[in-house]
Amino acid sequence: MAPPKMLITLLGGSGFVGSELIARLSRRGHRIRLLTRGSRAPAHLAVLPNLESRRVDVHDEAALRREFSGSDVVINLVGILNESGFSGRGFQVAHAELARKVVAACVASQVPRLLHMSSFGADLNAPSFYLQSKGLAEQHVRAAPATLAWTIFRPSVIFGTHDSLLNRFAQLLPLSRGWIPLARANTRFAPVWVSDVAAAFEQALIDPSTIGRSFDLGGPETLTLKELVELAGKLSGTPAKVIALPDFIGRLQAAMLDFVPGKPFSSDNFRSLQLDNAPTTSGLQALGITPTSLSTIAPTYLGAAGQDQNRYAAFRRQAGRYGTMRG
Repeated sequence: MAPPKMLITLLGGSGFVGSELIARLSRRGHRIRLLTRGSRAPAHLAVLPNLESRRVDVHDEAALRREFSGSDVVINLVGILNESGFSGRGFQVAHAELARKVVAACVASQVPRLLHMSSFGADLNAPSFYLQSKGLAEQHVRAAPATLAWTIFRPSVIFGTHDSLLNRFAQLLPLSRGWIPLARANTRFAPVWVSDVAAAFEQALIDPSTIGRSFDLGGPETLTLKELVELAGKLSGTPAKVIALPDFIGRLQAAMLDFVPGKPFSSDNFRSLQLDNAPTTSGLQALGITPTSLSTIAPTYLGAAGQDQNRYAAFRRQAGRYGTMRG
């Protein structure tokens, strides 16, 4: 028997993971309500069937209660890697306070199911504001009344065609002729494929044994940050010559980049990198999902052919802002 079709409301669904998850849910025939700050869904999502986009201030609790009404599931994917200031307040608002509001709105609107995106290493005692706020958000979810069945996902760094990690290094390396000074170069990661992360969320929708549990999501390979940069260079055609910075210089580098628009690297990022980001247990395998290796997928989008496909996809997304493109 096919699983029932659901009305699924997503927050933070316009990003990297959300785009993958929405596409999967749409293929399954679920109705999707996307809450977004913009007036409409991004062009690459707007073409999907069964998708309804709502312009909503997700920090407005009354608006959340209204938009959650009738939902079978709420999925919270909202997350930021950096804040505009330095106090940690931005992280608290985006992660912890929003999670509290989402839980309260789910309970008030009688939503039975909540799937929450956290991060591996999230903890109140972690060294960074990012991880601390993620940890507090988890506490709010775990404290939900028994009427709300929740599941938490804690991924390592996520890779895929439009990721902001390998693609960023692949773009930076040609500009510096391959030389890159790297803070915390030996921090370890277990990169997890975005499609596997989306599959974990999808599995939780039909598996009641996931209720009240959290799942650490990592891939089958463990690599240092230095090795990730070197892989990006190898696949993109610009061999990386990594200069591993001692911590006191890495902190100085981060402090300087705190003031660069967009914060490509920040003091809070540096503090997060003081902890390895490699789960020791496989939440994917617990969900019946075989983890996909980075070495299998990365060549498909960082190699020459993959980069051509990325450029074409970017062109299509840009064209979609101004009109319909066939093909």
